Parts: sequence; C-alpha cells; structure tokens
Amino acid sequence: MKKILINDTPWQTRIAITRNNELQNIYFWSHTSTNLERSLFKATIIKVLPGIQTAFVDIGQERAGFLHISEIDRELALKKMGIVDEVEDVADYDIPESGDSDEAKDEKALSQPKHNERHQLDISKIFNEGDTVMVQVSKEPMGQKGAKLSTCFTLPGRFLVLMPNIPRIGISKKIEEREERQRLRDLLKAHLPKGMGAIIRTTSEHKVDAEILQDLEYLVGVWQTIVQKYAQAKPKEKIYEDIDLSLQTVRDHLDETVESVICDNTEMQQKIYKCVKSIAPEHSLKVKLYTGTGSIFDEYGIEKQIEQALCKKVFLKSGGSIVIESTEAMTVVDVNTGRYTGKTDLEETILKTNLEAAEETARQLRLRNIGGLIVIDFIDMSPASHRQKLYRTFEKILKERDKFQSVVLKVSEFGLVQMTRKRSGKTLVQQLTQNCLACHGAGFIKSVETEAYQILRHLESNLESKKAHGTVMVHVHKAIFDYISTIEYNTVLYLEKKYKCTIVLNSQKQLCEWGNYTIGNA
Repeated sequence: MKKILINDTPWQTRIAITRNNELQNIYFWSHTSTNLERSLFKATIIKVLPGIQTAFVDIGQERAGFLHISEIDRELALKKMGIVDEVEDVADYDIPESGDSDEAKDEKALSQPKHNERHQLDISKIFNEGDTVMVQVSKEPMGQKGAKLSTCFTLPGRFLVLMPNIPRIGISKKIEEREERQRLRDLLKAHLPKGMGAIIRTTSEHKVDAEILQDLEYLVGVWQTIVQKYAQAKPKEKIYEDIDLSLQTVRDHLDETVESVICDNTEMQQKIYKCVKSIAPEHSLKVKLYTGTGSIFDEYGIEKQIEQALCKKVFLKSGGSIVIESTEAMTVVDVNTGRYTGKTDLEETILKTNLEAAEETARQLRLRNIGGLIVIDFIDMSPASHRQKLYRTFEKILKERDKFQSVVLKVSEFGLVQMTRKRSGKTLVQQLTQNCLACHGAGFIKSVETEAYQILRHLESNLESKKAHGTVMVHVHKAIFDYISTIEYNTVLYLEKKYKCTIVLNSQKQLCEWGNYTIGNA
C-alpha cells in the first residue's frame, strides 16, 4: 500500500510517496521560492521570430518565456489573423494511461491546437511586439532557458482537467469498461460550456454524476474568475496560480491505493483534512497527524533513501547494481550482475537480474524525475523469449506506476533499450545539489602535476613579458606548493637565474581549488 508523508517546516515542505516503505516520489517546496508551472499571466510580446515561428514573451520573470506557434490555440490564431471560423464541435479522444494526471496538458494528440489546414499560420501575422496575451506556463524555466508557454489552457481538478479553449474530450485508457467510458463522455458532452473541453481522469470511474458535475462547475467558475482578472490586470501580472504543493500532491495521488496521508504539522494536517473533506470525503479519515518524537522522514527511512537517490550507483536486492549517469543529451543506465551468481544456469541469472533492474530503473526515473531520452544497457541475453519478457515487463511497470508518458522501444540489436519519458521541472539532482567549486560539474579535476606545470608556464610568460620582475610572489594551493618546492625546485632556480629575479612561493590553505593562484610583484 502507498503512503503520503508530509514534512512541513517554516522553511520548506517536503512530500514523499512510498509504496511498501520504498520511496517512489519526492517533492520539495521552499516557502521563499516561486512555482511557475500552471500559472497564468497577462504577458507582453517582446520579440517575434518568424524564422522559428516563436515569440519571446515577458511574464515579469528573470528570463523571457517562449511561445511556439504549436502552442497557440486555433481560435486565437485565426482571430488574430482576421479569419472568421466556426468553433469546432466537441471531439472525442482516447488518452494514454499517463494522461489522466494533471500533466496531460502536454499530450500532443489532445491539448495541442488543431489548426485548420486551409489556413497557413504565421506567428508574425498573429502577434506584434507590444501585444498583450494570456499565457500559461507549461514548463518551468531550466538552465538558461526561459519558461515554456502556451495559450492552450488547462485547469486540473479531482475528476477532470478542464480545457477552457480546446473543445475536445479525452478519457483515460485506464477506464476500460465501454459502458462507463460512454457514460462519462455523454455526461461531459451534455454539460460542457460551448468551446470548452475536458480530460476525464481515472478518478472519475464509477463516480456519480453529481460529483463530476460539481468538479466541472468549480473549474468553470475558476476560469471565469481568471478571465475577469485578466481584463483588470496590468501587463506582466500573474493572474492565477495552482494550489500549494502539498494540496496538489494529495489531489493528484489520493485514491483507493493510498493507505494514509501523514503530516507532522498540525496546521498543515488540518488544511489537508479540510481539503480532502470537501473534494473526497470518503478518504478524509486517512489524513493523520504524526505524533512520533523524531523526524517523520527519519521514522520512515526517507532521509536515507533521498541520499541514496543522489548516488550514481544503486544496488539491487539480488546483489547486482545499476549505474545512472545523465548528460545534456540523454541519461544512460548500465546494469551489472555484481556478486549475484544465481542458483541455476547463467541465462536465468541474467534474466532475473535484468527484471529486477527494470523495476528499479522505473522507480529511479520517477524518484529522480529524469526525462528526455534514456538508454538502458541491460545485460545481454541470448534467448529471444527472455528479451521479449524483459521488454513487456518494463513497459508494464512504467504504464502502471508512472503517471508521466513514456515510449519504450524493443531491445535493439546491440542489446540496448531506448525510451523517452516526459520532462517535468528539475531533476532531483538539480533540486538538491550544485556544481562542485573544484570541478565545476565535470566530475573530475586536473592533477596536481598538470596544475603545477600550468602555473610554471604562466609564471615564465609573465617574466618574459616583464609583467613580473624583481621579487615575484606566487600564491598557490598547498598541494601545488608541496609539488613545486620538492619535485620542481630546480625549475624555480632556473627561472630565477634566467630572468634575474627572486621567486617566492606562498602556500595558501584557504584556496579551495588547485587551479586558483596569483602571480605578482612583492
């Protein structure tokens, strides 16, 4: 069974989701930081680039956001271009298992605009510099990239995700009964306002009409408030933001599989209880207050599991291991048997290790929030039946346990499994760590010998150009000082004789990097 554990302090809120005491997801919310995803702004167009069909948009943040033409809804595009077109009828779509979550807005087949093929769209004909437009942040800023923006809006609720300007109905494939799917579709078709659409989430299954319509009414009311605020707002002003992280997590994860929601803060526990009481009263008794003496994360072993999730190497219960390394382009996972030798033949041993590695890899991708292109180097298997079993097992685990969309290819001729997983915000490593001051994120530093020789070359260059003369002070790291003063002492004497100067080496313990040094006259 699953548990939702919430550690709330004045400086940070942390939410952990566990399955059989194993950490599956971890979320952090600093009370001084701003979460932009799903927020709506009254934005200003500051630059239009027809060559890449993208507009850069000022939303009042440090970096401008970017809005691609594929993220502009059809009705807005045609209206801006002066083309009169009828609002399309509500259309039906099936969405993948991951689409029942609030992240379903990124499903291309559903939430992206369905542009009329009769009209060739050009972003320079839709927007001019200085125009104001309502936009929603679909992806947080990352690195040097600004926020990804969209005018295809989504408002997540408990049973539905309202799409106020995309007239389509999508339904989770996890709802398998044909009659139930038809009931939900008919219900939404009959009650959705004109021009609006919705995604029917898995939680809607077998819910009475009144509950679903109450959720729809609430979301439509939220949208109407947003429209009113937009009309009165100033440019670059935020006009809507989603509920805080703890309530989002409960809203998106609380279902029949959750055993309890445990919070260590009385005020937060009451806040969550009231929220659950109003949106899912049948689960309200699951919301509990942690009364232990120690930290709730220590009590349930979460702290240790977070630390382990920052390591490249993850050990499997059988004795094997997986090594996870990420680059700008992709993430690579390498599977090793380790000390596990098995009790039967070699092929069975390899299959068992690969199956265990597949389950652990799926968990680590969720836990570390790794997205994009992922390549997994499983241990080579000769039997085709074993390769097929591995592929089916891995795909099944991802579909059942991961709410983000993923696409997995079959085992390649090189024994690799390639997959993609939807990106969403920063990875766990990006959230909890920063680049090393010594290696600057490279994972290695130059040797003492290499740095010492570089300093000597720089010293000679300064002496040659007369930038340094007389008594020359060289401040270096203690390790560099020890190397030059012992191994390369004769080199120092040679430079003094050649350039008729005195060289004084000074050991600086406070220098944190070998490559930090200064050369100058005394």
